[in-house]
Amino acid sequence: MSRRGRAAGFLVAALLAAIGAGAVAQGYGERIASGYGRLRPVVVAPSGGLSPGHPIDPEVAAGLEVRRVPLRFVPPGALAAPAEAVGLVPRAPVPGGSYVLAGQLRPPGHPRRSRLGGGRRPVEIAVSGAGALAAAGTGPGSLVDVVVTTEPSGSAGGRTYLAATAVPLLGFAPEGAGSEGEGIVLATLGLTRSQALRLIAAESFARRVTVIPRP
Repeated sequence: MSRRGRAAGFLVAALLAAIGAGAVAQGYGERIASGYGRLRPVVVAPSGGLSPGHPIDPEVAAGLEVRRVPLRFVPPGALAAPAEAVGLVPRAPVPGGSYVLAGQLRPPGHPRRSRLGGGRRPVEIAVSGAGALAAAGTGPGSLVDVVVTTEPSGSAGGRTYLAATAVPLLGFAPEGAGSEGEGIVLATLGLTRSQALRLIAAESFARRVTVIPRP
C-alpha cells in the first residue's frame, strides 16, 4: 500500500474512533441522567463570590454561572436563572463556585428585626401562593394569612386550617426558585415564637403551607 493510502487509512480509523468515543460518552451521559434524574439549571456564584449588603444588579448577574445538575442533587431553593437574583441582596457572603440559594438573598430595604416588635422574628418558611400575592399586589411590608393543609390520614381526608393571621410578609424568593414544578418558594415572615414553631412543624407533616393576601 502506498504512503498516501496508509495515511488515508489512518485518517478513516481516527474518525471512526472519534465517532465511537462520542457514542460511548453520550451513552454514559444518558445512563447517568436516567440514574440520577433529569438535569436542572442551577445558578453558581462567580469566582470572587457575592458580598453581603450589595444588591445584585444586571452587571453582577451577568457574571453568575449556570450549570446543569441532576435534579436529585439540586439543593432546595437553588436559583435556576441569574435573572432571579437581580435586585436582591445577599444576607451573608456567598463563596465563589457555590450554589446561589433563595434563602441567601433578601429584598432591598429588608426590615430590621428590631422594627418588627411584638416578640416577632424573621423566619423563613417554604410556602405556596406567591403567585397569588404578586397578582394581588401584595409585597414586603404587607400582612398575610398562613393556611396549612394536612395530608389525608387513612380513610379521613386532610384538613385545612388557618395557622397564623395578619403575619408581616418581609420578603419572598423569586417565582421558580423553590422546588421545581410545585410552585414552592421561601417566604420570610415576621412570626412570634409559637407561630414559628407551629409552622416549622407543619413544613414536615403538611401537604401544603399557603400564604394568602388579607382582604
